[in-house]
Amino acid sequence: MDYSFCLTRDLDIPVSVRISSLEGTRTKKSFTELLDNPELKFAGLQVSDHSDLYVTVQLYADNKPLTVSVRTSYKAFKQQWRWNEWLILPIKYRDLPASAQLVITIWDIEKPRKTVPVGGTTFRLFGEYLTMRKGKHKLYVWPGVEADGKNDTSTPSKLQTTSELDRLEKLVKKHDAGDIQPVDWLDALAFRQIEKIHKEETEKSHDLHLYIDFPKFDFPLECILPESTGSMIGQPLAPQPNAAIANAMNQQINFAVDEDNITTAQYPPTAISQFNIILDHEIHRENPVEAKHRRLVRSHRNGPLDRDLKPNPKIRDELNSILSYPSTKTLTAEEKDLAWKFRFYLTRDKRALTKFLKCVVWTDPTEVRQAVDLLPLWADIDVDDALELLGKDFANRHVRAYAVSQLRKADDDDLLLYLLQLVQALKFERITDNGPISYDSSLAQFLIDRAIRNPILGNYFHWYLMVECEDKVVGRMYAKVAYHYLTAILEVPGGHRRRDILRRQGELIQRLSDLSKDVRAMKDTRPKKVEKLRRMIADAKGPLFSFTTLPFPLDPRYEVCKVIAEKSGIFNSNMQPLRLTFATPEAIEYPIIFKTGDDLRQDQLVIQIITLMDKLLQKENLDLKLTPYKVLATGPDHGLMQFIPSKSLAAVLNDHQNNVLSFFRQHHPDPGPDGIYGIDSQVMETYIRSCAGYCVITYLLGVGDRHLDNLLLSPDGFLFHVDFGFILGRDPKPFPPPMKLCKEMIEAMGGANSPHYAKFRQYCYTAFTTLRRNANLILNLFALMVDANIPDIKIEPDKAVFKVQEKFRLDLSEEAAISYFQGLIAESVNALFPQIMETVHKWAQYWRR
Repeated sequence: MDYSFCLTRDLDIPVSVRISSLEGTRTKKSFTELLDNPELKFAGLQVSDHSDLYVTVQLYADNKPLTVSVRTSYKAFKQQWRWNEWLILPIKYRDLPASAQLVITIWDIEKPRKTVPVGGTTFRLFGEYLTMRKGKHKLYVWPGVEADGKNDTSTPSKLQTTSELDRLEKLVKKHDAGDIQPVDWLDALAFRQIEKIHKEETEKSHDLHLYIDFPKFDFPLECILPESTGSMIGQPLAPQPNAAIANAMNQQINFAVDEDNITTAQYPPTAISQFNIILDHEIHRENPVEAKHRRLVRSHRNGPLDRDLKPNPKIRDELNSILSYPSTKTLTAEEKDLAWKFRFYLTRDKRALTKFLKCVVWTDPTEVRQAVDLLPLWADIDVDDALELLGKDFANRHVRAYAVSQLRKADDDDLLLYLLQLVQALKFERITDNGPISYDSSLAQFLIDRAIRNPILGNYFHWYLMVECEDKVVGRMYAKVAYHYLTAILEVPGGHRRRDILRRQGELIQRLSDLSKDVRAMKDTRPKKVEKLRRMIADAKGPLFSFTTLPFPLDPRYEVCKVIAEKSGIFNSNMQPLRLTFATPEAIEYPIIFKTGDDLRQDQLVIQIITLMDKLLQKENLDLKLTPYKVLATGPDHGLMQFIPSKSLAAVLNDHQNNVLSFFRQHHPDPGPDGIYGIDSQVMETYIRSCAGYCVITYLLGVGDRHLDNLLLSPDGFLFHVDFGFILGRDPKPFPPPMKLCKEMIEAMGGANSPHYAKFRQYCYTAFTTLRRNANLILNLFALMVDANIPDIKIEPDKAVFKVQEKFRLDLSEEAAISYFQGLIAESVNALFPQIMETVHKWAQYWRR
C-alpha cells in the first residue's frame, strides 16, 4: 500500500499556529483575598467576566527554548475569549527537532505593571510516530501556573481522564478528516446535539481548555530522526543566545504593560530593584488621562471638525456592523469612540441614534449638551428604537421626550399594541408626588392625552394602571397617573359619562370576583355548584341578571347588559374558573372565562406579543390564521379571558380514533374535486397556516408545558394554544422539544411526505425569517417588561431578553437560519421522550377524571 508523505526538512516556511478560543469558567477572588489585597478588586477578572487576556507561545526542545515567545495582539472581549489569530513563530519547519513542543501561557493584568498567569499548557508538535500535528486541538490549561518546556513537563496538554465531550470531539475530528461518511440530515441533528452538550458541559465545568489550530497540508509531515547525536537538526541552533532572548522576553512579560513598551525589558534584573512600586489607592476611579483624552476628543471645539468627517470604506463597514447589533449588545470603548467621532455622519441613519446615545457619558455636561443638540438633526427613528429610548438605560429627560415625540406619529391601533409596555415604562420616569404630571413625565402626559381622545385606548390604559396601583413599590406613582387621567377626562365632552363607565366597570369586576370566591367556597360537587351559580345569576334582583348597558372591560367594542344564566358554568380545574356568557342589547353573545386566585399578567403579555407578531406577519401579506383571544388582568389575582368555542386536541383525537381529518370531515365535508382528503380546502389551509404560526411563535417565546389538552382546535381548522404558565424556556417536564408538533398533527396534513406538510414547513420558514427581521422591536418590548412582575421573567430578569434573543439566532444569515429551523422541526417531530410524557399526561388526566 502506497503512503505519501513529506519531510519537515524539505519545508522552508515558518511554523504557524492559530490561537482560537479559551473555554471554561474562571473563579473570582474570594472576599477574604480582596480584603487582604484591595487593589485586586479593580483589575482583571474582578472587573469583567471576560477580561482582556493575551496568550504567549514559545517553542522548546530538550528543556531549552528554541525561539523567543510571540503573543496575541490586544483584543477586547465581550461574551467569550476568542482570538482566532494566527501566530508566526521565528523558526521554520525544516529546523524543528522531534522533541519540539509549544509552551503556551495565558496572561491577565493583575495590577499596573504586573501580569499573572491564568494558566499554562505544553503541547508536543509531533505525535507518536513523529508525524506533525494538524487541524484543531483541545488543550487542558493548568490554572494559575506558567507553562514549562521540560521534557517531563508539569503542564501537559492532555489528561488521562476522558469524558463524553472528549469522545464526541474526537468523532468530529474524524468527520472533518473524511474518516466518517457524511450524511447531511443526520449530521445537522448530530452537530446540533453536540453543540448543545458542549455548551452544557462548558457551563458546568470549572476547567479551562484552549483550542488551537495547525495548518492542514496535502500530505502528512514526518520528522526524520538525526543520524548523529551531535545535534537534533540539520542546522543546529545555539541554545545559549536563545535562552538569553527567552529570559529577556520573560522579563518583558513580567514588567511591561504591553508589547510595545520594552523599556523594562532592556534593564538587567539587578536594575529592576532600583524602581519603587507605589500603591495607587485611586485605581478604582476613572483614569484621569483617559478621561482627559475623552473630553478633549469630544470637546465642543472639535464639533466643526467632526461635522465634515466621512468614514473610509473600512470604517464604514465597522459602523454598519455596529448598527446591526441587537439592542442588548454592549458596545466596547473603541466602538463608542468610533460612533461618537462620526456622529454627524450617522445622523442620516435612523438606526444609529440608539447606538450613539449609548456612547454618551451622561455624567459629563458637555457631552450631554452636544448629544441633546443633535436629536433634532437626526433622521426620524422607528417605533422599536423609540421604545428602547424609554427603557431604564436612558434616564435623560430630553432623550425620553424625543422618544415620545416619535411615538406621537403612531396611530391608535399601533399604540394599542405597545400600550402594555408604555405603561410599564412609566416606572423609569421621574414622577414626583408634587408638581404637574406634564412636567414630570412627557410619556405620562402623552398617554393621558391619547387615552382621552380614544375611549378604547382609554379603557385599556385605565385597567393597566389599576393593576399597577396595587403594587407596593410603584403603586403610589401609578395612582398619581390614574388620578390625573380621571381628572383630565372630565375636561372633555362626555367626560362625566366616561368616568362613570370606568367606575361601573370596576363594580362589575368586583361582583364577578365575589361570585367566583363564593362558588369556590362551596363544598358541593361541581354539578351542584353549576346549578347554584346559574340560580344566583338568574335572580331577577341580582346585579348580573340585567344592568345598564356597559362597554365590556375585556373588549370595549362590545356593550353588554346581562349575563345569560343557562350558558354559564364552572371549569373542572383547581381554581374553578367561571364560564360566563355576556349578552349585548342586540342579542350578540360574548362568552368569557373569569379567573380568581390566578395572575393573568403573563398570559396577557404572551397574547399581546402574539397579536403583535400577527400584525407584523400580515404586513408582509402572510396571514397564518392565528387566534389571539383577548386577555385582561383586572388585578394581581383575577382577570378576564375570551372564550373561543373549540375542543382540545386530546378530546378530538379521543372522539375520532386519533384522526383529526375525521373531525374536519364531520364539520366541513367536501367529497368533490376541490376538497382535500374529503375536507373543505379552506379548512385545511387554515389548519396548515395556524399550525405553522403557533409552532414558530411558541418556539420564539419558549412556551413550555405543551400537551394535547392546551392545544385547541375549532371546527373551521383554527388551531391555537392556551395556558401560558411556562415561558422563556421553562417547562415542568424534562427534555421538552423545541415546539409542539406531534405525529397526529402531521398526519392531519397528509403525512410527512405530503405536499401540504411541505407547505406547512415553508410557512414556518417564512414566518421565522419575517419575525427575525423585527426582532429588535420584540426584544425592546420584553426589555420594558423586566420589572412588570411577570412570574417567569421575575425568576431571572437579567436573562429574560437574552433568552428570547437566543431563539432568533441573530448570529446566523437568513439561509443559515432557515436551515437551523429546518433542524428544529425535524428534532420536534422525531423526539421520543415528549411522546412518552404525553402518554403519561393522558393517563394522569384519565385517573383525575
